[in-house]
Amino acid sequence: MDCTPFTLQGKYVTLEPLTQEHFADIQAAAADGELWKLFFTSVPSPDKTQVWLDTALSWLQEQKAISFAVRHKESGKIIGSTRFCNIDHNNKRLEIGYTWYSKSVQRSPVNTECKLLLLTHAFEVFGCIAVEFRTDWFNRRSQAAIERLGAKRDAVLRNHMIQPDGRIRDTVVYSIIQNEWAGVKNNLQYMHGKYEA
Repeated sequence: MDCTPFTLQGKYVTLEPLTQEHFADIQAAAADGELWKLFFTSVPSPDKTQVWLDTALSWLQEQKAISFAVRHKESGKIIGSTRFCNIDHNNKRLEIGYTWYSKSVQRSPVNTECKLLLLTHAFEVFGCIAVEFRTDWFNRRSQAAIERLGAKRDAVLRNHMIQPDGRIRDTVVYSIIQNEWAGVKNNLQYMHGKYEA
């Protein structure tokens, strides 16, 4: 899997390589809904944006992740971020994670299109045999969104991570495997098409 940054184009969004130049846009996108106040998300607060950005870019250098800024085509604004992470080159697996969107574009075509673009690239360009999603036990909205994509729940990792505030997180793990991709793709295209109807 080539971790050289690249751009993915959809009808509603462009996923462009995340850079230091996105600093102010990321802060503005997160401020739409003060998303960092949701304790179960990875959205950077204004004072933590630089650390969040530095981490994303260092993971790219280490070939562990490819991070994107999500640009809304209609408004031209950055409305969130997502990434390929936990890239396992030897076993052709990766995770789609660290995904968040401004409150004003939640429950819109944005997430469906982003996932369609990312999953298509993962399975059809990278040749992945499995794509994983992970979320906090308390993030019920995220779990519902992942299940709507067609991913199946694999496990709950108990006491999986110690959070910055000291809370110990249980992590819910989902995946889509290679032989399920055709059906999942059809479903995502159908869901995406409903926004255009």
